[in-house]
Amino acid sequence: MIPLKIIESGSNPYQNHVQGKANEPITVAALLDRAYQLHGAKTDCTLAAIFDRLDQNSPRIAIIGGSSDHPAHVMDWDTVLRAAVRIWEIGGVPFYFAIPVVCDGTAQSTMGMSYSLQARNAVAQMVVNQMEGQCYHGAFVIQGCDKTPMAIVSALAHLDRVRQERGEASVFATFAPAHVLKGGSIPQETQAEIREIAARAEQRGYIELAEDLRDGLDYILQCSSNEMFLAFFERAVQEEIISPATHKRLEKQLAINTCDAKGGICAFHGTGNSSRDVVAALGLVHPSVELLIEPPKQSEVNRAVDALFEIADNPKFSVGSIVAQNIANAIRVHAAVGGSTNLMMHMVAAMKYAGYDFSLYDVEAIHKAAPIPDIYDYSLTQGRDVFALAQQCCAGQIRGMETVFYEMTRNGVPLDLDAPTVTGHTWRQRLSDTTNLSADGVKQNPIILSTPRRAISGTDVLRSNWFETAVVKISGLPDDLLNKFDDKVGFVLYFETEEEANDALVDHALLEKFRALPGVTKDVLRKMYEYNSKQSSAQIADAALFDEMVKGHMLRIAVVIAGQGPEAFGMPEMAVPSFRINYHRVWRQLVSLITDGRYSGTNFGVSVGHVTPEASKGGGILYLQTGDLLHLEFRAGRIDVIERDAFAQRGEIVRAEHNLAHTRAGLGRERQLLLEKRARKIAPSNRMLHHTDAAHGVVPSSVADWATLPHPLASTQSRTH
Repeated sequence: MIPLKIIESGSNPYQNHVQGKANEPITVAALLDRAYQLHGAKTDCTLAAIFDRLDQNSPRIAIIGGSSDHPAHVMDWDTVLRAAVRIWEIGGVPFYFAIPVVCDGTAQSTMGMSYSLQARNAVAQMVVNQMEGQCYHGAFVIQGCDKTPMAIVSALAHLDRVRQERGEASVFATFAPAHVLKGGSIPQETQAEIREIAARAEQRGYIELAEDLRDGLDYILQCSSNEMFLAFFERAVQEEIISPATHKRLEKQLAINTCDAKGGICAFHGTGNSSRDVVAALGLVHPSVELLIEPPKQSEVNRAVDALFEIADNPKFSVGSIVAQNIANAIRVHAAVGGSTNLMMHMVAAMKYAGYDFSLYDVEAIHKAAPIPDIYDYSLTQGRDVFALAQQCCAGQIRGMETVFYEMTRNGVPLDLDAPTVTGHTWRQRLSDTTNLSADGVKQNPIILSTPRRAISGTDVLRSNWFETAVVKISGLPDDLLNKFDDKVGFVLYFETEEEANDALVDHALLEKFRALPGVTKDVLRKMYEYNSKQSSAQIADAALFDEMVKGHMLRIAVVIAGQGPEAFGMPEMAVPSFRINYHRVWRQLVSLITDGRYSGTNFGVSVGHVTPEASKGGGILYLQTGDLLHLEFRAGRIDVIERDAFAQRGEIVRAEHNLAHTRAGLGRERQLLLEKRARKIAPSNRMLHHTDAAHGVVPSSVADWATLPHPLASTQSRTH
């Protein structure tokens, strides 16, 4: 006879509700029947036994998976059944439901990207609905990719507070991230053909394209690498080096060799693996299942489930409590490992859903309270992807997030080691066992470092005279590139849509077209050369000035893509234009990207996003135009529009004081009409109206209005949403 564990807190809605005890036993029995066909000898799971557990308030655990049309969830079913077996064996009642999961990679450059961020809030709503509708106490979450993990964290933290306010049992949960998907490799014959194309490009004088193609062969094959090659092939077609048919054939060969059949979370450090980092740093992941190269074994699932039952019905270890006490840890870990910019919104959103008055200003305050070094040496060209990290963990050389905590603490980063985790222990207790804890356990190709690569890392918050907040991923800026763009003056090149920007960025004549624009005048170019190089331009003739600035990397162009915010167009990722800039050896030396859209962890280079207020809300980004001058000051945390005359005549940096919304009101009205027309392409049911801005998590206003709890680490800066 299995001893029954009972949830003592609150009431049991099943005890006096016969319909649930009539309906649900067959769903539990069907799940367990299938589980025992694959995993172990069957125990007493009759309908009568299930009835008894429901009646006596045994823990009702929802195993939450994802839709199998996402690569991270291809192997869910095996883990679902293993979890169901163990939940039943230790006295609980297992249930299973799946949620839809939008793959940001699949959605890139399609209308799907306008639904991607909205899906986070939709998933949070669905999880709350299902947990409430079926009266589940807790959850075993098979953690997938993109923004879905933080959606589920948000939902469970939200429900935890709601239930505790009703006097019911707290919500408890554990997360089991999907294993890491092994990256593909380019077939030898395809590599040889790409080298031949590079040679032809070089022979015809397209040296940059040839070198870009050769560099591309160094990358582990991922869906993000395919996007890089797509841009290369488009350039090659444009120059008539290859035919469209050859482009399509090569694209096919790369695509079908990208993903391992077992699926998993892609091995680049994008939003999927950044979410893995943050959920683990929040203390919600058991170390037995944190970083795997294949679906978890029964013994690994057992350890996670057993620990879950140890913290059941204990408010100290509820989801909301764990999230609130670990949020500063998660913010600092996210910075130290150079996580996806997307998480800047998702961490704020999780706190909002948990009921806390929290914003980007709080993230910034926590980030700036103490230096956070860069301890993550990740590379897709040198064999240091997240799959390699998972291999190191599975081999017992290091311990994943526990190693990150250990090395950050050694390097002076203040972490709350007394915060609770789903193991039933604090971080301090977990780190007391030092076996294989140091990053030095990896002798070859370490990714987590004991000696930081540099003293700064993470995502910084920017201010401006034309926006309130924006973010830039400093970890995506090597020191030499940061130096090239910090304290520099550049022209705005304005695009109203991503599609226009994408087309322009593969146009071989882009620089020639830009040179001919009315605002690109010789007087401004000359002052820009002198300011950006700190050298005299007197020896350079007017006719040669532009080319000399390109060659010497003195020209700066800020590509601005507006109308991408949550309300305007669902806040799609600007990965494709970022790739087209940063995988082009000329563009990446000259061009920064600024948008009210968002970025993934795959983005690197000078990419500024999450601009607030967004264009559709009348933010300054609506009124910029090609030819405007920006002063880029990344170390000082500013990007300002400057007075053209003062710069052109005297080389002076004078922040513009005029109100663009007033001086360019007509332009703004025209663009607003275009934004409204374009927004109608999104289904009305899924438009992100009545949501907060990016600085406040992009959550429904009803959630934000309810989130009034003060957090002890909250900043004193005023907040509006």
